[in-house]
Amino acid sequence: MSRRIIISISLLILLPVVVAGFGCKDTTEKKKSGNVMQGDGEGEKTEINMWGLWDDSEVFDELISTYQQENPNIAVNYKKYTYTEYEQTVIEALAAGKGPDIWMIHNTWLPKHKNKLGAITEGKMSVYEYQKTFVDVAAADFISGDQIYGFPLYVDTLALYYNKDLFNTASIASPPSTWKEFKSNVKSLTKVDEFGDIQQAGASIGTAKNINRAVDVLYLLMLQNGTKMVDDEKTAATFDGENTTSDGESYIPGLDALIFYTDFANPKKTIYTWNRSMPFSIDAFVEEKAAMMFNYAYYNEVIKSKAPKMNYGIASVPQIEGSPKRYDYSNYWGWVVSNASDKKDASWDFLTFLAKQESVKSYCETTGRPASRRDVVNDQLQNPDQKIFAQQALTAQSWYQADPSTIESIFTDMIESVALGEKEAKKALDDGVSKTSVLMNK
Repeated sequence: MSRRIIISISLLILLPVVVAGFGCKDTTEKKKSGNVMQGDGEGEKTEINMWGLWDDSEVFDELISTYQQENPNIAVNYKKYTYTEYEQTVIEALAAGKGPDIWMIHNTWLPKHKNKLGAITEGKMSVYEYQKTFVDVAAADFISGDQIYGFPLYVDTLALYYNKDLFNTASIASPPSTWKEFKSNVKSLTKVDEFGDIQQAGASIGTAKNINRAVDVLYLLMLQNGTKMVDDEKTAATFDGENTTSDGESYIPGLDALIFYTDFANPKKTIYTWNRSMPFSIDAFVEEKAAMMFNYAYYNEVIKSKAPKMNYGIASVPQIEGSPKRYDYSNYWGWVVSNASDKKDASWDFLTFLAKQESVKSYCETTGRPASRRDVVNDQLQNPDQKIFAQQALTAQSWYQADPSTIESIFTDMIESVALGEKEAKKALDDGVSKTSVLMNK
């Protein structure tokens, strides 16, 4: 038999075996990483679970669809939670190994939850690029130890809401730009009856429990006044620390801020305008019982729904007269990746897509929120309806909080104890510093 015939016979014998080998791929094999087999020749698709707040799924539908078209091997599932259940639900789910790959944290939550988070994977974005792309407060809140831990799509800030009709009636042409003007406006706008009861408040300020975001206003005042909130090592609270004036006089900026705030609830002061018997601040404003209140951009729609015919405006928060630097206070959320996720790279790839200019612009146009990216902020500065919050995003501040919810309670008690005359301001401040420092060393 010739060599040629032998080779031909061998190929005929081997061919069915080779064909059978290609046809016997084990289609029952699945990865244990959470990936889902699609079948029908589509291959495996990585599923990313994304848990969030505030926004309905429709807000992300188009963005997710665009990303999935570019990355057909990845499926992103978004689930919205209510605020009251959210944090505890995430913590318990992560502990049980069933948590999300991507979730939201408040801009003050990184110190509290850093051990649950995975830093950005290599090659996605550098710290330098992040700082150049996002407003300063985002970098301060989401970068730690030269590692990026989150991407915010927006940055909200405290603003001054004011009743134009009440201002016009009091012959006040424009909202106050300084705290000196604010005090003067409060005096002009406050109306008290013969029994000393406040019939119309100049502003909702002075107490805590019946004022929405009262603690944030005090944070703002402290930061504006030059208060150093914590030490450099982040092991102790220092908002009772002393500063020195150019004339060599010492003062406690945190104490001055606390006194300034609570004086508006002191009947002995000429700026007395608020007390614990007043309605909740938002109700007082929409019912035109308060001429001014402090709140964030997201409350604009709430006010419109509660009082659609109300003639009101939004202005930047007042500043200390003569201050060379502007200070605003931020309140916003950012997207992070779970340290326990086995899909970190895919999750960060999707978040990097969400943080792109086109994505942030689309998100902000859909939600009406002020942007986190400088290039989108620049566009919003040209829009009269967004200009105030866009400007303030550039000058927004926050501060290191070991346990934000507990610290808020500490500051609430601090304000209330002074407003009700239960403690002197210095004693209340010292107690607040002591309790906050304990939290930082747990």
